[in-house]
Amino acid sequence: MEARAVAKYIRISPRKMKFVCDMVRGKNVDEALAILKFYPSKGAKILEKVVQSATANAENNFDLDRDKLYVSEVYANQGPTLKRWRPRAKGSAYKILKRSSHVGAVVKERE
Repeated sequence: MEARAVAKYIRISPRKMKFVCDMVRGKNVDEALAILKFYPSKGAKILEKVVQSATANAENNFDLDRDKLYVSEVYANQGPTLKRWRPRAKGSAYKILKRSSHVGAVVKERE
């Protein structure tokens, strides 16, 4: 049995989130939350909330044992991009892409 949680339209690029996702994939839930709590990154705070939500879903909706839970999948897919313009020299413009991401986590119970 698995439980999942998704946070959509988060204002951080998926490229930055993937570094954080790779750290916790496959770890026990408590170990993953400890890593994310002390990692100095905006993405770690976001992913910590998502993993906590997936864990709560597993406990409350599916009656899974928290001690046996592990993070089986963590992903950061690309969301919509905000396109902005910055003035440059000689009347030209420079495109700024403000990327967003959809962050998800799946927790499963170990046998």
